[in-house]
Amino acid sequence: MATTKQRINISVSKSTHDALMLLAKRDQEPLATKAGELVEFALELEEDRMLSEIAAKRDVKGVRWIKDNDRIWK
Repeated sequence: MATTKQRINISVSKSTHDALMLLAKRDQEPLATKAGELVEFALELEEDRMLSEIAAKRDVKGVRWIKDNDRIWK
């Protein structure tokens, strides 16, 4: 059976493997599924961190704020 998901091989420490196994068992799902979910979650956190850095650079004193209303977006 073909899959639409891409496969990757990673090496992890025994403690990381054990933790993944416990989480997968707790959630009653395969180890690879749990690892994939955690990778996706980590990517979302990284994206949030990067967007926060961009926002912090733009958040400076003395900026003139424009009232947000529907007329601006037309």
